[in-house]
Amino acid sequence: MSLIELHDVRKNFGPLEVLKGVSLSIHEGEIVAVIGPSGSGKSTMLRCLNGLEEIQGGRIVVDGTVVSAPGADLIGLRQRVGMVFQSFNLFPHLTVERNVTLALTVAKKMHAGAAGEIAREVLGRVGLADKLLAYPDELSGGQQQRVAIARSLAMRPKVMLLDEITSALDPELVGEVLRVLEQLARDGMTMLLVTHEIGFARNVANRIVFMHEGRLWEEGPARDTLTAPRTRELQSFLSAVLH
Repeated sequence: MSLIELHDVRKNFGPLEVLKGVSLSIHEGEIVAVIGPSGSGKSTMLRCLNGLEEIQGGRIVVDGTVVSAPGADLIGLRQRVGMVFQSFNLFPHLTVERNVTLALTVAKKMHAGAAGEIAREVLGRVGLADKLLAYPDELSGGQQQRVAIARSLAMRPKVMLLDEITSALDPELVGEVLRVLEQLARDGMTMLLVTHEIGFARNVANRIVFMHEGRLWEEGPARDTLTAPRTRELQSFLSAVLH
């Protein structure tokens, strides 16, 4: 059974139709990389999946929750669906540990001691076990993004949505974040990621989804799709980003 299902999803911002009938299924354990030019609807699709944006047509089901239904339990959904953004969204006045434990103690009503144990474990997974008591402004951009990933992991999500999480980083910091994602992939985490890192997508993703003008334009196995794109639009996109 699919963990994520989009059926003919449409999204407007005023008169502008950003998603024009997108349908997609993602199975548990699958890693799907979404690529495409700016303005093609990639980030909007992710935000609709998490209920951050309302859709104007179609249906979205994530882990059994009909996200698009009136009265959907979006708070419960967001505890099972992790989302990491391009901007790290860390609280600057809180330590790394507290940034990670905040949702555990508030949303899940977890005891501080138990939440602290989880924080130490997930920070260890992203290579930041020694930064528990640091503040965000004492970290590099790559370290801050890894804290944001750890914060999401702490909620024990069934799927992670990752929206251009390396695009705000200096080139030398991108690799450390991608290595964390590679490890998550090996651990079996279901991931849907919007990315411009084509080499990473080729090596780690099971499937590529190419979006163009608000539509799912082409999809297929990662290596095949990136090596031999079928549509002229994907050929043109790849030639632009790879040169």
